Amino acid sequence: MPYKLVIFDFDGTLADSFGWFVGVMNQVADRFRFKRVEPHDVDLLRNHEARHIIGHLGVPMWKMPLVARDFRARMNRDIGSIAPFPGVGEMLERLANGGVALALVTSNSAENARRVLGERHFGLFRHVECGAAVLGKRPRLRKVLRAARTAPADALCIGDEIRDLHASRAEGIPFGAVTWGYTNADALRALSPEVMFDTMDEIVETMTGTEPGARK
Repeated sequence: MPYKLVIFDFDGTLADSFGWFVGVMNQVADRFRFKRVEPHDVDLLRNHEARHIIGHLGVPMWKMPLVARDFRARMNRDIGSIAPFPGVGEMLERLANGGVALALVTSNSAENARRVLGERHFGLFRHVECGAAVLGKRPRLRKVLRAARTAPADALCIGDEIRDLHASRAEGIPFGAVTWGYTNADALRALSPEVMFDTMDEIVETMTGTEPGARK
């Protein structure tokens, strides 16, 4: 097994929340008076990292905590409409049954992650760091590595955004990019992540060394 610990992002990696995010974006934009996202902008913005998107929308950094708080409040209100991607629960169970330690690092709340994943699957995570700042995952990654007593090279971060990749690399942790999340797959591929995942099965195969299509 090449990695002892897998550190998952939540939104766009385990939770299918991009549609919700796009749906509320302009409500938040109107409230905080930054640029609205038009339909033709969506695919373009999915090619860029969070800092570029924030700049494109004209959100001053001093407003970011207020904007993030508003998004979280709306997410708390609407969490019942957000579901995990198909196959997430089985994938987590197969990893845990295969002896892989699971961790979760997300900007979302622990309660929201628990509600989306369900108590059973949320309980598979040995280490949980929630409520990270939009651009502040690095301290949470370090905390998880210390708690898990795992060297960075023995862990794999799995996420769907360029900011996840940059945070992971800054801490010396290999990165696995999923192709079904917020960022376009080609934009992630251009940054040469250690692994690209097109399916949940591929995550299990990489982490447990099982043959393609095998079930444990």
